[in-house]
Amino acid sequence: MENYFDKVRNYLLELEYTIKTDNAQDQVFVIEKEEDGISNMVIAVADPIVIMEQTLFTLKRDDPAVLKHLLIKNRDIIHGALVMDEEGKHVIFRDTLQVENLDLNELEASLNSLSLLMSEFSEYIMKYSA
Repeated sequence: MENYFDKVRNYLLELEYTIKTDNAQDQVFVIEKEEDGISNMVIAVADPIVIMEQTLFTLKRDDPAVLKHLLIKNRDIIHGALVMDEEGKHVIFRDTLQVENLDLNELEASLNSLSLLMSEFSEYIMKYSA
């Protein structure tokens, strides 16, 4: 059986992400690459998938127009999606990938998708966040 945790770690290092923390027992990383807008992204290796999440902002208030805009923006995201936490207060970027066939290009594409979202959407994040 392949060690998927090490596989993901090696890809992250090859892509020059800073691993702020990792926990091999829980199979979790926290990474950053500030220049790409990635900060405190949690990556969990949960065979058969890899889950990637980064909290983007806390909503100021429940506003149907904002929620509609977030749903429309989801259509533009190449990999992953905007989601909300269980309380409906935090907007999160989330992507899931199959770990068994995961390759460097696939992981990089998901991370690049978040970077692109951050560069295109930062104005709205500041406007919508608490």
